[in-house]
Amino acid sequence: MFPIPLKRRKREAAEPINPPATASLFPDVCVFLVERRMGSARRGFLTALAQRKGFCVAHEYSYAVTHVVSEQNTFSEVLSWIEMKTGMLVQCAEGQRAPHILDISWFTESMSSGKPVAVEKKHCLGVVGYSVSIDKAVVSVVPPYACQRRTPLIHHNSDITDALEVLARAAAFQGSEVRCLGFTRAASVLKSLPYKLQSAEEAKGLPWCGGHCKTVIQEILEDGVCSEVDGLKNSEQFQCMEILTGIFGVGVRTAERWYKDGVRKLSDLKESKIKLLEDQRAGLEHYADLQQLVTRAEADRVEHLVRDALQGFVPDIQITMTGGFCRGKQHGHDVDFLITHPDEGALTRLLRKAVNWLDDQGLLLYYRMKERSRTSHRLNGHMDGHETCYAILALPSSNLEKSEAEAVVPGMPCSTVPCPGGVDPRRRRAVRVDLVVTPFAEYPYALLGWTGSKHFEREMRRFSWHEKKMSLTSHGLYDAEECSIPATSEEEIFAHLGLNYVPPSDRNA
Repeated sequence: MFPIPLKRRKREAAEPINPPATASLFPDVCVFLVERRMGSARRGFLTALAQRKGFCVAHEYSYAVTHVVSEQNTFSEVLSWIEMKTGMLVQCAEGQRAPHILDISWFTESMSSGKPVAVEKKHCLGVVGYSVSIDKAVVSVVPPYACQRRTPLIHHNSDITDALEVLARAAAFQGSEVRCLGFTRAASVLKSLPYKLQSAEEAKGLPWCGGHCKTVIQEILEDGVCSEVDGLKNSEQFQCMEILTGIFGVGVRTAERWYKDGVRKLSDLKESKIKLLEDQRAGLEHYADLQQLVTRAEADRVEHLVRDALQGFVPDIQITMTGGFCRGKQHGHDVDFLITHPDEGALTRLLRKAVNWLDDQGLLLYYRMKERSRTSHRLNGHMDGHETCYAILALPSSNLEKSEAEAVVPGMPCSTVPCPGGVDPRRRRAVRVDLVVTPFAEYPYALLGWTGSKHFEREMRRFSWHEKKMSLTSHGLYDAEECSIPATSEEEIFAHLGLNYVPPSDRNA
């Protein structure tokens, strides 16, 4: 007779063992570790490690999570896994920022530092939108025109776009506008993607990213470099064309002619018998300064100078800094200003007076005035007929003594005033400045045109003509009957074209 075994008590499911967490030292950070491909054991170990270092680690995903950390997963896999496990879309709760979707590298760097490190582009698997999760599958249908997309200043594919832009410049140097536009359009598309390309297959179906561009994308993703781009950058012709077209007043055709004439460096121009135009002589003389990027702080000081010069004649003149600085850049090659006033009479000869004043103060190293064109601007979408001054300004050093500054113009800030008798070359730098005067009725169109980027504006004009049969210029929008369509803001211009408004910070196409 066999003994009857004792009935064992059914074990209750063991609760996950977690070490007691210390109080969170970083209340603004809540980490969620994705178990997929990480495994429960490793996830438990990393959770305990983070908690010992004072991090708050969530065991379940919620809208309180600020940093989602994953190992060996793609952006779309992370989003799909969280949605499957929790039934929640990864998005930001009202009034909160969207969570960062990060590679494990951010976590390991934070553990090594003993505190959350700043999230950098290299850590991010993708970007979550404000209303819904932005997955690669969702954004696979990318609009063909740059003016239909948002293109931020900082994006996820700079290694590829930098290469494509080198190819675009090389094509321009060779006189191939079609190839230049092709590379530029492909780079623009990749700049707008809210995630980093992981394979050439992901570029399939993206506008302008096939053929030659796809080969470049694949080579960079697989090898980290593009041999064609490296070859171009090391070629004598490309290097010379970069230098020559960098001279103020020198375009591609002039640079190409000089190259064929044997010019290889700046000193060749100074020693040759080539006759330079006035703007080219100024560009060559101040080449070193003009190649140095202008900082935002320097741009602000230029604005003070320009504003003082103009307001001395029309106190309530409206002055707007445009260009790259308007789009959020902290550095630029030049500084552009748009000038207007509701009373058109106030603008009469104003630019000439202000330029003469700046010149009298010794603040202009070069300038060229262009009068307002009297011809029709309706069909010349690529032309700008506004009254303009193209100048090289002698920006005084920011550390001038107050006594030196006020000796010239009492009461003017010393950071904006030249030394008596002109600007000491040792205490100034040359800066490219464009001053543009527009009638008040044309101001919104001029603002749109001068804000850029160059490719964004080109795409706006292309969209207007091909999709709406309208002509867009920096003077106005004209329908098929060549009738002007008034607008009081940039938002109205986008609305006239049936486009969603794109703010300047997202026009970095």
